[in-house]
Amino acid sequence: MREVDKNRLVRFMARVMEESGFKVYQNFQTSRHIIDIYGVLPTIIGDIGVVVACKNYDDRWEVGMDVLKEMEMVAKTLKASKVVVVTTSYFTDSANNYAGRRNIKLIDKDGLMVLAKRFTQHQADLEEEEDVAESYEDVEEESDYEPSSASRSSGPTVSLGFLSRGKTSLKKGSARRSRQPAEPLWPKLRPLIKNPVVLIIIVLLLSKLITYLVEMSSNSTAMSGLTTIISSAILSYGLVLFLERDLNSTLMKGTIVFFVALLVNVLLILYF
Repeated sequence: MREVDKNRLVRFMARVMEESGFKVYQNFQTSRHIIDIYGVLPTIIGDIGVVVACKNYDDRWEVGMDVLKEMEMVAKTLKASKVVVVTTSYFTDSANNYAGRRNIKLIDKDGLMVLAKRFTQHQADLEEEEDVAESYEDVEEESDYEPSSASRSSGPTVSLGFLSRGKTSLKKGSARRSRQPAEPLWPKLRPLIKNPVVLIIIVLLLSKLITYLVEMSSNSTAMSGLTTIISSAILSYGLVLFLERDLNSTLMKGTIVFFVALLVNVLLILYF
């Protein structure tokens, strides 16, 4: 691996992220690691962190699971929401399978070429729009004088035609931007929902709703209490498993959410 080429790869990925709205830190250093790129995307619900590893390997070298697991540890240290691994070669089958089960985005040689083409086209579109805007301003400057009524009615319409074309081009640029798919909402909401406090509130509300529906069909107090316990347990472990996709995290975090939600339910019954 050549260091100069890797630096170019890091700079390219950093520029792509900056164009996407990220605040980018190259060669970001933690207590144990130096990350190629650490990006922070400000959102309404808080900052979303992304760690990126750039591997400039020849085609005969494939990126394995060791890189993915190392970046996962870094992401946990920085509490990042996403892990991205970019390589100029390819990934092993085990790495692809592992990434499919985890919150890891892989970009191999083919994906990198597609990304480069899209970025180049995006830059060309921006330059085209800037050229049109500059031409529009030039025409406005040339049109500062007030023509007579005769000249307005009989004079040439080249400037007006050019302005119309300029406006059309700008509209086309806006249409290109509007046709871009909207960013999915779930990646933004997931870090918020993974917060234990938010999980407890969700479990409380849903368990109360389920208990209320059971009470509508049965007047048994014992049945209501049992429903609260069972629904709280299912919701606590089920939601954590859905969000974390890890058995150890599910057992630990789910147990905490369940017992806290159960304790709050007991306090609500005693004092309200």
